[in-house]
Amino acid sequence: MSIVTKTGDQGETSLMYGRRVSKADMRVEAYGSVDELTAALGLARAFSEDARLAGQILEVQKELIVVMGELATVSADMERYLAGGFKKTVPEMVDRLTTAITDLEKDESLYPKDWVIPGKTKGSAALDLARTTARKAERAVIRCQAADDKLNPEIVRYLNRLSDWCWITARWAETLSSNLQEDRAV
Repeated sequence: MSIVTKTGDQGETSLMYGRRVSKADMRVEAYGSVDELTAALGLARAFSEDARLAGQILEVQKELIVVMGELATVSADMERYLAGGFKKTVPEMVDRLTTAITDLEKDESLYPKDWVIPGKTKGSAALDLARTTARKAERAVIRCQAADDKLNPEIVRYLNRLSDWCWITARWAETLSSNLQEDRAV
């Protein structure tokens, strides 16, 4: 099967279960923004100098697939979606990020004395890009939520927490990189 289907040549795409919508549909914008976030995190994972951090990023990317699937499914098809074995964004996902943030915040040195200017390392810059992309996705999902009150509120909570996680993790990546450079200099 070819990736070239030509079904989108007229400006439409399919949601889960074949529902056709405009590519300008707010739901498409929302899951497209989450897709951008997943790609930005892929860049951060590729630049990561730490296997543990790369593993954490991969875990988040897998959770974002859950978020995208849910966003690509209209409320009328949600029962079918769940029956098909697909998952929803759940509070435990938000809690996991909150715990990770809380653990990193114990290291007060991660908080700079001034505004952060992204770019200290490739990995932290990619995480800062992911943070801004998470905020963009969050705004897109909030617009969807305003039009569909059945949209899972955990998605907004997850994206909000994820942007915080990206920020603190970027600072941690900078620290890891500094420590690696010091070790190499010895």
